[in-house]
Amino acid sequence: MTRPTSANDLFSRNEIRALVAPSDAAGLAAVLTSWGIIALTFAALARFPHPATFAIAVAILGGRQLALGVLMHDAAHGSLFRTRWLNEVFADWACARPVWGDVARYRRHHLAHHTHTGTELDPDLCLAAPFPVTRASLGRKLLRDALGVTGVKRILGLLAMDLEIIAYTVTPEIRRLSRRPLGEHLAAGARNVAGVLVTNAAILGTLALTGHAWVYAAWAVAFVTSFSVVVRVRSIAEHACTEASADALRNTRTTIAGPLERLLLSPHRVGYHLEHHLLMTVPYFRLPEMHRLLVERGALPGGAVARGYLEVLRQASSRAKGGGDDQKR
Repeated sequence: MTRPTSANDLFSRNEIRALVAPSDAAGLAAVLTSWGIIALTFAALARFPHPATFAIAVAILGGRQLALGVLMHDAAHGSLFRTRWLNEVFADWACARPVWGDVARYRRHHLAHHTHTGTELDPDLCLAAPFPVTRASLGRKLLRDALGVTGVKRILGLLAMDLEIIAYTVTPEIRRLSRRPLGEHLAAGARNVAGVLVTNAAILGTLALTGHAWVYAAWAVAFVTSFSVVVRVRSIAEHACTEASADALRNTRTTIAGPLERLLLSPHRVGYHLEHHLLMTVPYFRLPEMHRLLVERGALPGGAVARGYLEVLRQASSRAKGGGDDQKR
């Protein structure tokens, strides 16, 4: 068996040291950028209330909710900030909790994905395994996301996880935990959901102070609809239709995003996913430089880079009709 490619095969020790250096200033800039876009979206909707502006706001807010989730992900790797407290506490409250996340629990789940990417032990395998599907199947999935069906199921799952009825996961696969007295489940739920309620109450309260509490509806609707769409598209782009290999150069894809895609689908350089798997502690703002070095050295195999998310979706929906696609997925 060929040994999987490692960062040490492609970069010098000094290059790796430079690539993995985090920055508190860059981390804070990322957090402030996402919350700034969220605030501007709220302000625009309050100033121009209309069904069309509400729909646009929902699309943008879903992308920014993904952005907060991406920053939670980076904090879980310890790469968002140089200072540990900022990764463990500040990012947890400023990024994870508002979108019903949790840096510590997410880290435990996610590191297993990095250790076992693309294998049967990968906890995220089910996100990529069904693809490619037919165009009709992908369309049904995205329609369920956009209509809120997936979002409602996700909320029910999050509640079950917070009550510690099922194990924490970011996939649809469920693993039930041992039954405990009802009081213990309720105590766990209160403990786990408190941060979500506090941070969202702060968002609602701030909007209420401006006289536009109703704008919070766009945030809530986005969480159930557009957020589901962008999470699915991003997860497809990362690993779907790649090789069954232990090598990060072959089991992971980088997607080069345009300006609109960066706003709605690929915030904070999350599209540079192959680079992230090759060296997972590289902070977001250094990933483009890492990508440039890989390109210059001819290290990226064919198919490792997609030019936009439409290209990825075409690959993911390339199965012919009657080719064994599960029509119920």
